[in-house]
Amino acid sequence: MLIKRIGYYLVGLSLGCIAVYFFWQKKKATFDYGMDARTLKTIRLKKRLFSEDAKNAMHKFDIDTLNISTILYTGDVDFGKSNPRQKPCAEYYITGSKELENVSLLVKRCDSSATIEKVIVE
Repeated sequence: MLIKRIGYYLVGLSLGCIAVYFFWQKKKATFDYGMDARTLKTIRLKKRLFSEDAKNAMHKFDIDTLNISTILYTGDVDFGKSNPRQKPCAEYYITGSKELENVSLLVKRCDSSATIEKVIVE
C-alpha cells in the first residue's frame, strides 16, 4: 500500500513540475536568487548612462554596447573590489566571462540610473 502511494505521489509531482516548467517558460520569468544575479539585474533594469572615460575606452578598444550588455547578463560581480554600501550610489566592479573575460566595468548604481564609469581592458 505504501509503495502505491509513493508511486502516485511521484507521478503527480513529476506532472506538476513539467506543467510549472512550461508555464514559467512562456512567461519568460527569471529566478535571480544569487547576489551576483540580483545585482546585475538591478543594474540592467535602470537607465544606463556612460561617462566620458567609459566612452573613450569603448572607442579605443572597439567595445560596443552589445558587449556591455553581455557583461551585464553573464558577468561576475567582484564584491571585494566593489563598494555596495556607498551613499548615495553604490559602486560595483563587474568582470566579463568567456570571450569578454579581459573586460571589466566599474558601475555606479543610483536610484534611477546606472552609470558605466570605467571600462577596463586588461
